[in-house]
Amino acid sequence: MASLGPTAASRRFPAEPVSAAAARNFVHGALRDTASHLVDTAQLLVSELVTNAVLHARTEIEVTVSRSDGRVRVLVGDRRPGRGLVSPSCPAYAGTGQGLALVEQLASRYGADADGERKTAWFELWSDGPPPPSSGWEAAGPPCDSERSVTLVDVPGALDSACRQHRHAVLRELTFAASHGDLCGVPPDDLATANDISNVISACVGPARAGPLPESGLRTLFAALPADAADAVRTLRRVLERAEAAAREERLLVLPALPRVRAFQDWFLGQIVGQLTGARPTAWTVVPREPEIGALEVAPWHAGQARTNRTPTVAADEGNRIIAANGPAADLLGWEPDELVGRRLTVLIPGHLRDRHSAAFASMLLTGRTRIVGRSVPLPALHRDGSVVPVRLFIQTQETADGRTVFVAQLSPRATRSPDVPNVPGAGREPAGDEPGGRPAPAARERGARGSRGEDTEGGMSTLERLSLLADLAAHFNDTPDLAEGLRTAGRLLTRRLADWCAVDLFTEDSRLDRVCVVHRDPRGLRPDAYEGGLPEISEDARGPLARALRGAGPLLLTDVPPPQRAAAALDRSHSELFRALGAGSAVVAPLRARRRIFGALTLARAPGAPPFSETDLALVDDLVHSLALGVDDARLYEASRSIAERLQRSLLPGLPRLDHLGLAARYAASSTTAQVGGDWYDSFVLPDGNTAVVIGDVTGHDLDAAIAMSQLRSMLRGIALDRREPPAEVLRRLDLANHSLRQEATATCTYGLVKGPAHGPWELTYACAGHPPPLLTTREGETRYLEDGAGLLLGMDPTLPRASARQALPAHSTLLFYTDGLVERRDESLDDALERLRRHTADLAREPLDTFCDELLIGLGADNADDIALLAVRPSPPSVRDDRA
Repeated sequence: MASLGPTAASRRFPAEPVSAAAARNFVHGALRDTASHLVDTAQLLVSELVTNAVLHARTEIEVTVSRSDGRVRVLVGDRRPGRGLVSPSCPAYAGTGQGLALVEQLASRYGADADGERKTAWFELWSDGPPPPSSGWEAAGPPCDSERSVTLVDVPGALDSACRQHRHAVLRELTFAASHGDLCGVPPDDLATANDISNVISACVGPARAGPLPESGLRTLFAALPADAADAVRTLRRVLERAEAAAREERLLVLPALPRVRAFQDWFLGQIVGQLTGARPTAWTVVPREPEIGALEVAPWHAGQARTNRTPTVAADEGNRIIAANGPAADLLGWEPDELVGRRLTVLIPGHLRDRHSAAFASMLLTGRTRIVGRSVPLPALHRDGSVVPVRLFIQTQETADGRTVFVAQLSPRATRSPDVPNVPGAGREPAGDEPGGRPAPAARERGARGSRGEDTEGGMSTLERLSLLADLAAHFNDTPDLAEGLRTAGRLLTRRLADWCAVDLFTEDSRLDRVCVVHRDPRGLRPDAYEGGLPEISEDARGPLARALRGAGPLLLTDVPPPQRAAAALDRSHSELFRALGAGSAVVAPLRARRRIFGALTLARAPGAPPFSETDLALVDDLVHSLALGVDDARLYEASRSIAERLQRSLLPGLPRLDHLGLAARYAASSTTAQVGGDWYDSFVLPDGNTAVVIGDVTGHDLDAAIAMSQLRSMLRGIALDRREPPAEVLRRLDLANHSLRQEATATCTYGLVKGPAHGPWELTYACAGHPPPLLTTREGETRYLEDGAGLLLGMDPTLPRASARQALPAHSTLLFYTDGLVERRDESLDDALERLRRHTADLAREPLDTFCDELLIGLGADNADDIALLAVRPSPPSVRDDRA
C-alpha cells in the first residue's frame, strides 16, 4: 500500500473477481477510525465500482481512499478511458447493473473523470452539512470514427427491459465462470468482445428508451452504432447462445431465458447486424413466431389487466405465487380474489397433478423450454371445496414494465372456447401511419377534424372516411368473439379517428350497470381501467346525460360538461367525475339500442382544445352506435348460446359406476377451435349378470345435430345391452338397425366391450369395434398393444353385414384405454405416427393413478385439439391393492 499522507491510502488490484472482496477489506482498514455507517456504505459502493471495472474495463484497478473532517472520498480508476460509464437506467428488480444506481442513491457526491490514460469513478460520503452539487457521470459510450443509424421498429418496452437485464446477467455470470477456468466453450477474446459490444449497445440504445412508455407498450428506437460493429454483434450472439446452453446445464447461476426473451433477443441483435450491413428495418410486430412467443397484450402487464378482464384470469410470478386474480376466476374456483393473492399456485391444482406441475414449472425455469405456454390445454382445476372443475387453460408469459416475467392464465369451463390469441403480437393494431403510442399523425388528425379538400364532408369527416369508419368498426368488432375485447378493439378504433377517449356502459343480466370499457387515445393520460367496473344504479333523480341516454334519449351533444358537485344523483356524479378526470371539452352520449331494447350507452369525448363535436357529428354517432349495438347484442346471444351448449354437453356426460375390482376414469374435452357440443361420448354401466359394459363412440359432425344423434345412440345402446345377454358384435348390429329407424340416421363409430371376471381375477374383455380406433392395452410394466381384432364397418352404412367379437385377457393392474380420434389425429401427420405417440405416452404413465393417467394424456396430447376428445380408462385390480384412488 502506497501512503498518500495521514488520511489517504491507495492500492492496486488485478482485474479479477476476488478484487471486489479485497477492495472492501482495504477500504475497511483504511477507514477503521471513521463512523461505522460511512465505512459500511463506502465498502458497499467500492465493491460495486470495482466489480464494474473487472467486468467492463478488464485492466488493473487502483482504489484510493481519503478522509478529511469526517468526510470520505473514494476513487476507483482503470486504464481504459475510452470505455465510458453507461448511465444507469435499470428498474428496481434488475438482477445486475445497479452499481452506479446505488452510488447515485447513497453517495453525497459522485462523478467520473478521464484523461488520455485513465478513467476514474469517484464518490464522497459526508456525515455533516449539505454537500455541494454533484458533477454527475460523464457521457457514456466510446468514441468511434464513423457511425451508422439503426432503427428498431415497434420495440415492446417491457420485453426490451427483460431482454436487456437477462443479457447483462448472462454475460456477468459467464465472465465470473471464466475467471475460475470454466469458459463454457467461449474463447476469451470472444467473451471480451461480447462484453464490449453489449456495453456499446446499452450506451447507444439506452438514451433512446428515455421518456414515458406509450400505452401500447411499443416505441420505435433510433441509435447510432459504430459502422464496423456487425462482426462484434455476431460474436455477441454466439457467446449468448453458448451462455444459454451453459445456463440450461446449470453451469451458471442465472436461469436461461424463456422463449419470448430469446426470440426478442434474436430479433433485436439480428436487426442491428442486418442494418449495419445494409438491410432495411423489420418491425418486431410482423415477425412470425411460435405460439408461446406471442402475447395477449403487447403493452406491459399490470395487475389491473387481470382485475378488469371478464375472462377468468390468474397471474403468477416466477416464484409460483399468485400475484393477481379476478372475480370471474375466484367465483369459478370458490374463492375471493384477495384470498388467492400470495398463495402458491398449487392451491388451484388437484393433488394428483401437483408434483407434475412443480416439476414442469421448475423444468421450464431451468431449461427455458415450455410445453403448454401459448397453447390451449384441457385439464382439471381444484375448487376450494375439494371438487374438480374441468377447464381449458391458456397460459402466456408477459412482462411488467420493470422487466419481470409474469405467467398469465385464462381459464374457460371445459365446454367453452379457449381465449382467442393473436398469432402475432400487436394483432388488431391499426395499420401503420400513426405515431408510436396510438396517436394519429398530425396530418391525419387535422384531416379528421376538417375533412379532405375537394370532398363532401359531414361532421368534419369526408363521406369516404365516414363509410370507412363504419365498415372498419363492424369488421373489427365482428372479428372478435369475446365481447370485452371486441369493445376494447372498437374503442381503439374510435379514439384514433373520432374522439380522444370513449367509454362503454352496459346493463348486466341482473339489471345492474357496468362500465366495461374505457379507452384513451393519449398514452400519457390516466390509466383508463381505473374507471372500469360497477356503476351506481339509475335512480329516479338521475337526470344527467348518461341516465337520459340509458332511458333512450340521444345521441346527446354536450358542449359544456357539468362539474360533479352540481349532480344530485350518484350516477350523474360518477359520469361527471369521468369527464373531469380524463378531460372533456365536448362529448356525445348515445344509447346502445338493438331489437327494441336498450342495453347500454356509448360516451365519446374530445379534450379541451380539440375541435369540438357539433350537431353534424350526431348522425355519424347514431350510425356508429347502431352498428356497435348490433355487435354487442350478437355477442351476448353467442355467449348465451355457448352457455346453453355447455350445460347441454355436461348433461350428456354420464357418471361412472364405482366398483371394488375395476378402476374407471373418463375425460371429455371439446375442441378448442370448433363447436361447443359434438358427437363424442363415453359410457359405462353394470349389466344384470355382473359384467361391466364399456363404450366409446363418435358421431360424425361438430354441432347440435351431432350431439342429439349421440344422445340417441347412447340411450339405444344402453337399452339394447340391458335387454338381452348378447355378445358385443350382436349389440352393435342391433344398434345399427335401430339407427336406421331414426328420422335422420347418424354415421358414427363405436366400440362396445364387456369386462368379465370375479373380483380377484382373472379378467377378460370381449369387444367389437364399428369403425372406431382400436383400444390400447398397457401393462403395469409399460408393454403396449393395440386391440385390432373385432373390427367392423362403422354405424350407419349397412346394418345387414355381419360383425365379429374378439376376446382379450386383461392382466392385473393393466390399463385399457378407449379414446376418440381427436386424441391422436393431427394435420400433416400419419395415423401410424400418431398411434405410436399415444403408445409412448401410455407406457410412461402405466403406473400412474387413473386420474393422473387421463389428465396427463389430455395435457400431453390434447393441447390445441382441433376435434373433440373423449377417453375412458379401465384398470382391473384386486380390491386389496387398488392403487387408483389417490
